Amino acid sequence: MAQSDTPQTTPHISVVIPLHDEELNLTALVNGVMDALSQEAHEIVLVDDGSKDGTRALALSLTTQHPNIRVIAHDVAIGQSAAVHSGVLFAKGSVIATLDGDGQNPPENLPALIAPLMAADRPARLALVAGQRVDRRDTWSKKIASKLANGIRAAVLKDGTRDTGCGLKAYRRDAFLALPFFNHQHRYLPALFARDGWEVAHVDVTHAARSAGRSKYTNFGRAIAGLSDLLGVAWLIHRRKRGTPSELFATPATTTEPKS
Repeated sequence: MAQSDTPQTTPHISVVIPLHDEELNLTALVNGVMDALSQEAHEIVLVDDGSKDGTRALALSLTTQHPNIRVIAHDVAIGQSAAVHSGVLFAKGSVIATLDGDGQNPPENLPALIAPLMAADRPARLALVAGQRVDRRDTWSKKIASKLANGIRAAVLKDGTRDTGCGLKAYRRDAFLALPFFNHQHRYLPALFARDGWEVAHVDVTHAARSAGRSKYTNFGRAIAGLSDLLGVAWLIHRRKRGTPSELFATPATTTEPKS
């Protein structure tokens, strides 16, 4: 297996992975990320969000084998968005890539997500590349609930994204940290980046069935939280700062001599 284990003081890419009770999925996921990014200077930031199984111990053991892995931890579970935000705060790379810790986001999609942000001819305002799942490996009820939620969200926010729940994303670290943070923020990143004047690109990505563990969400719980979040994001967009400031400098033609 190709790996990039040489420590990097300033990696170009930080892969942030939120984890909650994912001990059985973690090793395969980390190996997949290393294979996918074997030609890139990168670090992997594992964020343990209050796991109660052996996730944290396993993550720490992986750091002894691979110097480019770091572990960030929450003492109690405070949510996926908070875990991602904590990971980005500690990340060293200028480009952040994220994927879920449950193994349903195949790491081989990472190069396609990162490439637009690393290209020499990239648009100056491009800040987010959002993965869009195709051929989803979920239950029919979860697919229907997700499709309905995405349809309502797109109608209200007009964010041009068919699947904001996909954990596979890549973005500029500085642009992400300038966004307003709230719980469940990760489901609204295209709208929030666009709110701040950034360009958003989309890439189709694959999806895998969960091989171990269980989902941390229910369709009903996600729907209740999603309604209040949607209204809040719509309010944030409506109340966004309008206009772009620019610094002005005096020139000889505009400078006047003080009167004596």
